[in-house]
Amino acid sequence: MNASGRIIDSFHRAPRPIRLLGASGQLGYGIPAAAFKAGIERRPDLIGCDMGSIDIGPTYLGKGEMATSPEATRRDLRRVLLAARSLDVPLVIGTAGSAGAAPHLDSTLAMLRDIARTDGLRFRMAVIRADIPRPVLSDAVRAGKVSSFDGMPALTEEDIIEATNIVGQMGMGPFRKALEADVDVIVAGRACDTAIFASLPALLGFPVGLAMHMAKIIECGSLCCVPGGRDPILAELDHDGFVLESMNPDRRATPTSVAAHSLYEQSDPFTMQEPDGTLELTHAHYEAVDDRRTRVSGATWRDTTHPTIKLEGARKIGERAVLLCGSADPRFIDQCKALLPKVADLVQSLVCEDQPMDYTLRFRVYGIDGVRMVVPENEAPPGEVFIMGECIAPTRERASEVVRSCKQFLLHYGYPGRLSTAGNVAFPFTPPEVSLGPAYRFNVYHLLHVDDADALFPVEVETV
Repeated sequence: MNASGRIIDSFHRAPRPIRLLGASGQLGYGIPAAAFKAGIERRPDLIGCDMGSIDIGPTYLGKGEMATSPEATRRDLRRVLLAARSLDVPLVIGTAGSAGAAPHLDSTLAMLRDIARTDGLRFRMAVIRADIPRPVLSDAVRAGKVSSFDGMPALTEEDIIEATNIVGQMGMGPFRKALEADVDVIVAGRACDTAIFASLPALLGFPVGLAMHMAKIIECGSLCCVPGGRDPILAELDHDGFVLESMNPDRRATPTSVAAHSLYEQSDPFTMQEPDGTLELTHAHYEAVDDRRTRVSGATWRDTTHPTIKLEGARKIGERAVLLCGSADPRFIDQCKALLPKVADLVQSLVCEDQPMDYTLRFRVYGIDGVRMVVPENEAPPGEVFIMGECIAPTRERASEVVRSCKQFLLHYGYPGRLSTAGNVAFPFTPPEVSLGPAYRFNVYHLLHVDDADALFPVEVETV
């Protein structure tokens, strides 16, 4: 019997609280060794790792590349794999390779297989793919089974063709199927963070509301603590609630910090929508066990009657080049909002002399409006600013031409009251213009309405 089968059998024979270790909020950025060791010493029944997010933006999904470095990713994978095999408990990884599409999943699987060869490991592994077939999605668009949210325009068949990768965010069903297949390791493509941790408790008969609430918190590691961090966190779940404890002794899971985490990535702190249903936190209760641990209870669950799958896809929009510079001239800073569009117009007149405008050029002035969406009126200008000019053009060469011309004319552009013609801005390094390669944007960010939320996520099992 393999790890998941052994755990399921042991709970059926002798029910008890279940311990789950949230090893990493995003695998591949490093796992604090001391905290992870402390977590393993507590002998969890499952080690779970979220490996991705859309927080990293559309480029990694579009390019099919990991956001994390190969060296750090392999080190983290080896650490959690060796630990899970030493305890003979399931290792569950979701959103493999940062974005969870086929290239990301395949890269993660290649690393795990190589680690197994190098370290002499043998295990049974379930693989769950999250790529949505384009014909299926096109049929759904024509049938009116795709809806928009978050201000996205209606999905078109052209969007489906243009997206380089399209994934759906799976819920608990595929994970439960994989666990029932008697495996040691589960590696999934794009997945809800909660499904990584809630699937086994739900399969064992623990209340789904409590399991989902616990999963929502521990998928982020010790971020729910004071001070917050990414150290591993241990949850012990019974049929009435769960206790949270960071594996870093310097971090405290307090009732206030844990309750506040319910706001994380949520517009509504009391109701959370998942593919499988709705998590209700209206009656959630947070109580200190001691100065480092909090017990949580009261969450309830309502199964959905209309399953949906969140779709994510990205298409290439061009090549990106940026110009980086700064200024401490109060006269320049005071006028830069009006000055920068004039520089852009001048650059357009030069680089588009014999061809139409085929690029976009935007500026962000950090210190004035680089971060905030709304700037207070009559705010006094800062003492210095940092300027980023971004160009997206059809080719790398065209983007570079635009920002190089922009650099020269921004440096010497005249304005009323200027004291020196030697330069309006300073460059942090040379060259100050950098080509960043292909630029992508999300063009698929929609809900797919389905009859069976699990049918699109096949489970494959292999022996490594």
